[in-house]
Amino acid sequence: MVSGTATTEDLSEVEARRLWNALVKDSHNLLPKIFPDFFSSVTLLQGDGGVGTIKQLNFTPANRDFSYAKERVDEMDEENMVFKYTTIQGGLLGKKLGASNFELKIVPKKEGGCVVSWICNYETLAGAPVDEGKAQEMKEQSNAMFKKIEQYLLSNPSLYC
Repeated sequence: MVSGTATTEDLSEVEARRLWNALVKDSHNLLPKIFPDFFSSVTLLQGDGGVGTIKQLNFTPANRDFSYAKERVDEMDEENMVFKYTTIQGGLLGKKLGASNFELKIVPKKEGGCVVSWICNYETLAGAPVDEGKAQEMKEQSNAMFKKIEQYLLSNPSLYC
């Protein structure tokens, strides 16, 4: 078993609160809308989106690695725009990972826009090596998805205000 951390940090032209509202508070609607070829649906199974909520992300066959992932909201700090969640079922759990949890933090910039950081802490299963190539591919895919969400919000300035 190997423990590790993957991080990304992006600068965004989108105002921090708009990005928070889109990525955290309405991702269950936004992701399937912007990425219909990747997300077939995102369903709230329990809760209202706040701490303790469990949501299921259902993927299309375009995601060759898994068909769904269930996530639990562990922390939602509206004031500081910090969102923490844990994958509790599906995804790479049981295949390559024994555990994974995430932190998304959005920090406003004085000159406008914001800095978005995403941290993934994980533990691999015993005997499951860390595939650096796959990790890099997932990081690049995540970055491309973020950029597409950013473009969507910049093209629709009245959304998530």
